[in-house]
Amino acid sequence: MIGLVLAAGAGRRLRPYTDTLPKALVPVDPAGDGSLTVLDLTLKNFAEVGLTEAAIVVGYRKEAVYARKEALEAKYGLSLTLIDNDKAEEWNNAYSLWCAREVLKRGVILANGDTVHPVSVEKTLLAARGEGRRIILALDTVKRLADEEMKVVTAEGEGVRRITKLMDPADATGEYIGVTLIEAEAAEELADALRTTFERDPDLYYEDGYQELVNRGFTVDVEPIGEVSWVEIDNHDDLAKGREIACRY
Repeated sequence: MIGLVLAAGAGRRLRPYTDTLPKALVPVDPAGDGSLTVLDLTLKNFAEVGLTEAAIVVGYRKEAVYARKEALEAKYGLSLTLIDNDKAEEWNNAYSLWCAREVLKRGVILANGDTVHPVSVEKTLLAARGEGRRIILALDTVKRLADEEMKVVTAEGEGVRRITKLMDPADATGEYIGVTLIEAEAAEELADALRTTFERDPDLYYEDGYQELVNRGFTVDVEPIGEVSWVEIDNHDDLAKGREIACRY
């Protein structure tokens, strides 16, 4: 099993940082000097749970990731593979994850490149492996939800029934935080569902690919992460919260 980071997004709401950097390289250190980014935190988590390799899907301002590749490998003791997304500025991330379809065959811990979270999330997912679970989503069942969150409805013994932002928060079991454990046995079915998803509409999310799997009868499981401080960084308010959280980890 290896790590996988989706880091192809532009993050235009984080300008001026993202005039020259992909969202995953926006600084989250308190000083804002670039010594710590979401990508740093994620790679650190991967290394801490014993992974020795990771792949990073890059697109927007990918040259900034290429420029840091060797330094990141040395810092975290990981062998890194960069995967180019040729449609990063045109299509949404269902296509971005599909670009990593060969990597999925090795089994991955997938993390969005804009999610600040502690290593306890990866540890929780790894501890939940087994009993035929092929895809396990990290789920926050504590946070109070609003319209922007990626909301999930589960059913006892059936896993995910719905995953979408377009849902009444009151109906949701919790929020998917952007970290998933994907076993190698799920790779081909997931890749096919992702292809179906972006061919239907290239603006769809990879979570819509998960929904496609569910619609086909595939069980997508969840694992609650408990009361954990984390944030998805979409705008400058999120960035301020991310910097406050990052200094704890």
